[in-house]
Amino acid sequence: MVFSSILFIFAFLPIALGLYTIIPKQGKNLILLLISLFFYAWGEPIYVFLMLFTITFDFGMGLLMDKKPHLVRKQIFIFTLIVNLSILFFFKYWGFLLSIINQIFGLGIPYTPLPLPIGISFYTFQILSYVIDIYLKKVPVQKNIISFGLYVTMFPQLIAGPIVRYKDIDDQLTERVINQEKFGIGVERFIQGLGKKVLLANNIGYVWTLISAINVGELSVLTAWIGIIAFTFQIYFDFSGYSDMAIGLGKMFGFEFLENFNYPYISRSVSEFWRRWHISLGTWFREYLYIPLGGNRVPIPRLFLNLSIVWLLTGLWHGANWNFIVWGGYYGLILFAEKVFLSALLEKLPRFIQYSYTLILVIIGWVFFASPDMGFALSYLQVMFFTAGASLVDSTGLYYLTTSLILLLVCGICCTPFVHQRYNKLIHLEKKWVIPFGLGLNSVIMFLSIAYLVTETYNPFLYFRF
Repeated sequence: MVFSSILFIFAFLPIALGLYTIIPKQGKNLILLLISLFFYAWGEPIYVFLMLFTITFDFGMGLLMDKKPHLVRKQIFIFTLIVNLSILFFFKYWGFLLSIINQIFGLGIPYTPLPLPIGISFYTFQILSYVIDIYLKKVPVQKNIISFGLYVTMFPQLIAGPIVRYKDIDDQLTERVINQEKFGIGVERFIQGLGKKVLLANNIGYVWTLISAINVGELSVLTAWIGIIAFTFQIYFDFSGYSDMAIGLGKMFGFEFLENFNYPYISRSVSEFWRRWHISLGTWFREYLYIPLGGNRVPIPRLFLNLSIVWLLTGLWHGANWNFIVWGGYYGLILFAEKVFLSALLEKLPRFIQYSYTLILVIIGWVFFASPDMGFALSYLQVMFFTAGASLVDSTGLYYLTTSLILLLVCGICCTPFVHQRYNKLIHLEKKWVIPFGLGLNSVIMFLSIAYLVTETYNPFLYFRF
């Protein structure tokens, strides 16, 4: 069940809000836990038992670690990490590893692919943040299994984040503010995220879907660039729209989730881009892996090693595929170069060059991310950069340019703070027409989004596969 669906908007969400509202305060965590388990079971009826096992196991391990001697705590901690990572590895990477072994040694070890549990990468990292912080004594042990289960399964961010660290939500599990103003802000944020996802991501994403289906050898340079620019916009509006909806839903139920995107396409370096893109994932890797490895306060060879480890694992986190490993390694090399060689030079360049440098490198990265395999990615890049003998312009490219130009321009404007800043400025004016204007604008976005969902069938969500 996705947020951008008629079923969720008109059936699941109203029922969930109704039940949550009428239940007394002491029962709200339990009802929200049951609602979240139902939400997960709707798409994964078998894997809900895996979820229940994970909740019970990690809750128990947390209690076992509490007030134990350091050596015992360490042993429990290591065992808990191994179990959680083994579950993630089995479902997400076991088949990939077997395929590599079969190729290297010429074996034929059989393997039946299993469906990937939805959101396993996200909720595993959330659990690990709890386990690590418990071990380091940064947070108190959670002694209420209902509260802990709610932290793991909370449906607004269960499927695709943002990745909520336990220490950011610990207090809210026991005490949170629910009022009319906060609820209204949550509804507004949800509608705006829905508009991003349905009106922008879905429409521009369809352009990429059509172009990527064309044989790479038949693409012109223009068509290839239009296709990957379309994907560049799609993945941003798709994932940031989902994050907006998750943050809005959290507010409706009284929770405050941290922001996950901060206009990454206005960045002036790749390092800045990754401070603005998927902030919760970057924060997780920085806090639980990069800094413990020594961060950037180490000799240059060790810095290279630290960045390589973090970014190869970041690539693997996104999927068991060579494309993602190359994508992670690609960013590791760029970030190393920026930290060691390029940062001082970039600061001296005109802003336009900084923006162009960053966007071009990010777009190249999206080719690896979006491609089904490395062969496709390399061939596509050859077309983009004039090394495949492809024509510069063809009728297909001109068709997609003329039919998609307005949508591309709208996406380009909306991925900057321009629209949001103007909207905020307007709604904070002390004028009588401000409230009707805000309500009217959000109603229009909601109406158009629903109309699209009723009439169109193209409604993918890219990050469900992670």
